[in-house]
Amino acid sequence: MASEVYSSTTAPNPKSSWCLVPSEHLDRIRFVVKLAEVVFSFMAFLLEEVVSSCIGCFALYFFEFVSCTAFLFTMLLLVILATSLHTRVSVVCWASLDFWFTLLIALLFFVSSVIFATDNNGTSLEKTAVAFGFLAMLAFVVDLVLFYRTRGFPLQKGEKAESSHGDGGGADAEAQPETEKLNTPICATE
Repeated sequence: MASEVYSSTTAPNPKSSWCLVPSEHLDRIRFVVKLAEVVFSFMAFLLEEVVSSCIGCFALYFFEFVSCTAFLFTMLLLVILATSLHTRVSVVCWASLDFWFTLLIALLFFVSSVIFATDNNGTSLEKTAVAFGFLAMLAFVVDLVLFYRTRGFPLQKGEKAESSHGDGGGADAEAQPETEKLNTPICATE
């Protein structure tokens, strides 16, 4: 008898999980791609750190900066989007932030990998680091393509409602209720 009384109120809460994938900001495929971005960026950074000498060190240091930045910030973004932390951070447009960050890091990885590939000592360690740099860049590009296919371009606005102000239809303008709420953040993807 007690099990009948308490069974409906003691059901497990499916939202209590720490990992919220899939969610409104990150689906399973993009989660796996973001994991690949983190792994490839980390491997590129580790392999670059093991390089013991350089002739033109600018290429090495620029590659180090890009791979370390990509690893740390992509890991942070992944943790925030895959957990409930995104609700506690006061960022309004996660989709725009995700898209522009991914685009910027893909471009930086491309530039730094090309520069490091052309200006290194030719050791197998450097070549492997460059290969992981290009793999990371490819993962970021795949993430951009998946983002565009599922959500579109983040700054693309929907159809604009025609304004009824100043068109001489006074009664019509007053009869239509406002469709926009006051003090709501403007985000192009939402």
